[in-house]
Amino acid sequence: MILVNTDYISGKELEMLGLVKGSTIQSKNIGRDITQSFKTIVGGELKAYNDMMNDARALATKRMVEEASSMGADAIVNIRYASSAIMQGAAEVIAYGTAVKFTN
Repeated sequence: MILVNTDYISGKELEMLGLVKGSTIQSKNIGRDITQSFKTIVGGELKAYNDMMNDARALATKRMVEEASSMGADAIVNIRYASSAIMQGAAEVIAYGTAVKFTN
């Protein structure tokens, strides 16, 4: 499966199959939350949260690819990511794009 954030793939003619998406909702771990709150005092990267969000993006992407595969897609174009707070301590990450099939 080819994944791109452009609306084309060089050298390929595309048939659009439709919108595909994948999402996940992640919550903070109380232990991680306490240790990361200390980090806000001195500043710097919150690595535990960074890792959590990277894992969430990877899972959302995997789910998007599974949906595209079930449609018979060869690629997903125009991929975008978004995140939003669902409630205090939980965030949704969504990956979405257009599933396409190669015509040539």
